[in-house]
Amino acid sequence: MCRFLAYLGAPIFLDELVCAPRHSLVRQSLRAEEAKVVTNGDGFGVGWYGEREAPGVYREVMPAWSDENLLALCANVRSRLFFAHVRAATGGGIARQNCHPFHYGRYLFMHNGQIGGYGQLRRRMEARIPDHLYEHRKGATDSELLFLLIIARMEEGLDALRATSQVLGETQAMMQLLHIQQPLRFSAALADGDQLWAFRYATDKRAPTLYVNRSAAGVVVASEPLEGDPQGWELIPQGEMLHFDAAGRRSSEALQAVPA
Repeated sequence: MCRFLAYLGAPIFLDELVCAPRHSLVRQSLRAEEAKVVTNGDGFGVGWYGEREAPGVYREVMPAWSDENLLALCANVRSRLFFAHVRAATGGGIARQNCHPFHYGRYLFMHNGQIGGYGQLRRRMEARIPDHLYEHRKGATDSELLFLLIIARMEEGLDALRATSQVLGETQAMMQLLHIQQPLRFSAALADGDQLWAFRYATDKRAPTLYVNRSAAGVVVASEPLEGDPQGWELIPQGEMLHFDAAGRRSSEALQAVPA
């Protein structure tokens, strides 16, 4: 399973969260504490919002702990909203286009989890992606596929919660139709340059961990507490979506898989 973090608040340098904390994301890439897989060395990525609408993205297949360019970039880029992700591949192969975060227009997305029986479902699910979005399908992961399906529902007018609920519901229905027993697990973050959404869901009640912490600077959503101490970190309940608006105001709603 992968590890990730998202930040929304006053502009800070990326290294304040990605590199500096005692249990930073770079540290988690080498030794995670709350994941099935200790090492997350199958690539990494960061995405950040600056002065333009579309985010900047840097992704690489090297382990995060060994990439000097990542350290230099994080030490010199300041952002009010950014994502970072370290990958433990569960499918799709080790390649730059399979690294998170994924982006489309002004949106960033990253995911930790899996679609059970993805090999059986992939062709059916990809057929549901509109042509103009399928052109942006660069990798082979279930994560990117879920992202493009969510974007498609949002373009139809659904908000982030309803779009995500519908995609999860349709995926779960296909899994049941094919008698797939493996679970659907979905801990994810989505941003549009102003707002941040965090999701935690699983069909087997074993969703990957996802925490939230609020400081004077802003809000952090992360797979694991960044200081290695859960004090001040709240575990997001399974089946819940958190939303933070541009001012950092928080709201939450139940996340349920609801087919269209």
